[in-house]
Amino acid sequence: MVGEGILHECLLHPDIEKVLVVNRHPCQVSNPKLSELIKNDFFDLTAIENHLVGYNACFYCLGSTSVKIKEPEYYNVTYNLTLSIAKRLAGLNPGMIFCYISGAGADSPEKAKFMQARVKGKTEADLMKLAFKKVYCFHPGLMKPTSGLKNAHKIYYLFIPVYPVFRLIFPDFVLTLKELGIAMINSVTKGYEKQVLEVRDIVKLSRL
Repeated sequence: MVGEGILHECLLHPDIEKVLVVNRHPCQVSNPKLSELIKNDFFDLTAIENHLVGYNACFYCLGSTSVKIKEPEYYNVTYNLTLSIAKRLAGLNPGMIFCYISGAGADSPEKAKFMQARVKGKTEADLMKLAFKKVYCFHPGLMKPTSGLKNAHKIYYLFIPVYPVFRLIFPDFVLTLKELGIAMINSVTKGYEKQVLEVRDIVKLSRL
């Protein structure tokens, strides 16, 4: 859902000239700005490496739920895969800005209370050590989906009627998928003073 929503905002945005999606399956979106590469094994990008050069930013939306998954498997997808891809991109595009969709509560391994937060926190910390121009880590909360897109779970649409109330009561937890997408774009085109962005930061950045 997040990847589709961010792609949607990128294709609409006048400042974005070209978008490359690296995906396991076709995203079934047609747009003159859009190119797509299908790759089953994200750990080995050697065959497509020459297509990854010359981009200003990476919006990294790949991830796995921590529900019903053991820590080694979650760690492999969340930390090992993310760092494998990021290191390759940093070598190919040292001027790139890397935007990482993380999670609320991500913290240092010493402080985090939950496995997901611990692994996400370590991933964020090590991403910031790489030779990117900048790394931004986004901590979205409960998101209102963008109308007309395909990949939002039905539970998100059940939430839409009460969205205004939730947003009023829980401003640190509720935002829209559109705000997240625009904030990520603005982090590249306008910058932001923080590298780790909570919901209020995301909303603020989306309005710059």
